[in-house]
Formats: sequence, C-alpha cells, structure tokens
Amino acid sequence: MAPLRTRQEDPPILEEWYRRHLPACRFDISSSGVHPYSFAEVREACALRVEDLDGIVMDDSVSEGGAGIRQAIADRYCAGDADRVLVTHGSSEAIALTLDALLRPGDRVVVQESIYHSLGYFPRETGCRTVPLPADSVREGEIDPDTLARLVTPDTTAVIVNFPHNPSGRTLSPRGLDALLARVEAVGAVLVWDGATAEIAHRWEPLPDPATRYERTVTYGTFSKTFGLPGLRVGWAVTSPELLRATFPLRDRTTLFLSPLVELIAEHAMRHADRLIGRRAAEARRNLAHLTDWAARHGELVDWTPPEGGVCCLLGIRELAHAQDGTAVEEFCRDLLAAHKTLLVPGSAFDAPRSVRLGFGGPEADFRAGLEHLSQFLAQRAPGSGRAGAQSA
Repeated sequence: MAPLRTRQEDPPILEEWYRRHLPACRFDISSSGVHPYSFAEVREACALRVEDLDGIVMDDSVSEGGAGIRQAIADRYCAGDADRVLVTHGSSEAIALTLDALLRPGDRVVVQESIYHSLGYFPRETGCRTVPLPADSVREGEIDPDTLARLVTPDTTAVIVNFPHNPSGRTLSPRGLDALLARVEAVGAVLVWDGATAEIAHRWEPLPDPATRYERTVTYGTFSKTFGLPGLRVGWAVTSPELLRATFPLRDRTTLFLSPLVELIAEHAMRHADRLIGRRAAEARRNLAHLTDWAARHGELVDWTPPEGGVCCLLGIRELAHAQDGTAVEEFCRDLLAAHKTLLVPGSAFDAPRSVRLGFGGPEADFRAGLEHLSQFLAQRAPGSGRAGAQSA
C-alpha cells in the first residue's frame, strides 16, 4: 500500500518543545502565563454556583460567540460594543480567522521580530511581503521614530505587534502607543495588536485596547496568560463588524462555535477578571523582585533587560554568546531538564539563539526552587568548575 501523501512541514519550535519536554519537568520556569487556577478556585473567585452550571442547556452556540461572554468582553475592553467581539478557541483561532480574512498575496505587512509564531506564519503562508520590525527598535517604551517612519509606508496593509512582548517583556508607554497609532492611521494600515498579557504591567500602567482609539484595529486577547485559565481555551478578537463577519465562511467550515458550558465559565471569569488577574499579578511581581536579585547575583553568567510587562523575559546565557543557531541553546535546555527537571524554552523558538525564555508567573515556592536549580546548573558549567575543566581536558 502506498504511503499517505501528507503535507511535510515542521511544527513550531515552541509547541514541539513543550510536546516533547513538558511531561519530564518538575519545575516549569518557562511559561509566558501565570499558573492555572483549579475549577474550585474559579467557582469561589467568580461566584459561580452549581445551579448556574446545572442550568446550562447543552445546545449549539453561534459563530461569533454567545451573547453573555461577548458582552462581558466588550464591557471590559471595548466600551460595551459587543458587535465588535469575536469569541474563539483560544487567541490562536482568532489570529487564524482574522488574518485569513484580512490578508491577500502581495500585501505588504510589517511584523515585529521574535513574535508569537502564528502572527508571522499566516502572513508568510498567504504570500504577503513581510517586513521585520527589529526587536531593538523598541526602547524606553517607544518604537524608534525613524524606524517607524521607514517601515510603515503608505503601501503597508497591516502592522502586526505584540505588547507586552512575548518573550522579551518589552512594551510601549502611553506616549509610545500614541506614536504607533498616529503612524499607522496616517498611512491607513490595519493595526494588528496581540495584547495577550496586556493586563500585567510593571513600568507603566496597562495600555488601553487600541481598538477603542483606532477603527482599523484588530486586537487579540486570551484567558490563557494573565487570567490563569489556559485550559479553558477561550480567546477573542475585537475588530470591526465587517471583518468579524468575514471570518464566518472559514469558521463555519471548521470549529463552528464554543460550548455553552465553556462560554458560561468564561463569562463569569471575565466579570471577575480583577480578582483572578490581581491575585496572580501580585505573585508574579514578587517573583520578579526575586528574579531581579537573582540576575544581579549571577551577572557573570547571565544578562537580561528587566521586563516592562507580562510574566516572562529573555535571559541571555553568556556561555552562548557566540551561538549562531539553535543547536547550543537547545542542548543547554535539554541538559538542564535532564539534570534538574527544570524547564526553560530555548530562544531558538524566537530567533534568539543566545537566550532562553524564563517565566516568572508560577507559584512562588516552585519558581524559587527552579531558579535555585538553574543556579546550580550554571555554576557547574562555569569556567573553572569541574565540568568545564573536564571538558577542556
């Protein structure tokens, strides 16, 4: 029998890394989100009663999402206008649906470097002319004005960015957001804004949803990162009703809609967002303070720029300073996992082969233990250690 003819394509490094290595870890200090709540904790925090669940009729929902969850999202993020809200299976589906409807072959699209893989994948697969927005052009809360003017030109269809940025934690100040919006609006481009971790900020106040200020905006949100509900698999897009309706042909042929059970839980979670996010944000800030002290003590082995938002950062590994591809950093992370059951994501998942993604949104005790294991591992590999000496011999 002839083998199946399947499409040959490598999966994203990030997802493949977790698929292979997450089961083997004890201390996960790699995640870009806060640690998840149990359902009992969600029911307590969100005043969700057993009677509420028992009242659900296990019927179909609708393509744009149920009225309750759409209104809850709209009330928090877009001035109550539920007609602009699309509820999806995670923000990944929102990205796929909206970019499929928005982009055409040959479109000029500016894409921020080291961005979440889906945000760059769909423009490339569509046949767009993608132009990178350099990672180092974001400094002190602003995109370099000359770079912004040079890249965002009148023939630009869309500008795709993620703030706070995963994995670096860089973000924009209110002034930086003003400048970006002014430039995108001046050329008439669409701003595609991934705000997955927008609710947790460290240097400036959390930014408002840009869709409330510029009509030609698509913003993405998710319960996975700052809400502590990744297993709920609910995300959303805020966009124009026109673009929202343009997603229906693909969605109606694929996932159709969410479960009414999931939508009810998501609605309650959104209505109690301050409580869910607040608890985890406070813990993440304590972890960040500990990480800041840790990085200062290990300055001969690592380097970093403190994150301005979100719950992850890029941690530079000095022994990888001359790495040109992902081979060395992936070996580093595999060795750490094998020796200490501690998980990091190699920077090769983000075109940063000299760094690792380190997440500080986990439980405090586990986070501190994971950092201690990383300290031991780095010390064993440092010049002058027994391991380094054995290698040089």
